[in-house]
Amino acid sequence: MTVAGVVLAAGEGRRFGGPKAVAVVDGERLVDRAVRLAREGGCDPVVVVAGAVPLDVAGAEVIDNPDWPSGMGSSLRAGLTALPVAADAALVLLVDTPWLGPESVRRLLAARRAGAHLAVATYAGERGHPVLLGRDHWPGVAASAQGDNGARAYLARRADEVVEVDCTGTGVPTDVDLPTDL
Repeated sequence: MTVAGVVLAAGEGRRFGGPKAVAVVDGERLVDRAVRLAREGGCDPVVVVAGAVPLDVAGAEVIDNPDWPSGMGSSLRAGLTALPVAADAALVLLVDTPWLGPESVRRLLAARRAGAHLAVATYAGERGHPVLLGRDHWPGVAASAQGDNGARAYLARRADEVVEVDCTGTGVPTDVDLPTDL
């Protein structure tokens, strides 16, 4: 079983004041933190979807999404399209969730090994990231990923198939919207 990591890092960060991917916390760019999280959690390979700013990231293949201004949906589609044929699932991470821990990734990969084709991390009962998408769902996810909508609408339509994986205590799922959030 091969689970590839997909780091969505293409946005311009309007509210943040610039691309979040290159923001630094504890001496590390957010994009590097996300790739490290995916790798430490067990994802291989890892693809980073860039757009607003060119990125060079160790340990990941960086692909450019020329349609990044249209929203996260185009980045999700680009990331899924770039994955190798050998990948039977994708674990999707957002670049602006720097306090997640690798154990959340490990738990979602364990859910995949146990047979889950769609899984989402939960924290104290609330859904968050990362999200696991089995290859058989990629076409449906890609078709519904439009504008700033990623997989959420698709997962809502398939609610009975989504495995919620408790990741409480594995990290903080808060995302970064403003520089003060860092």
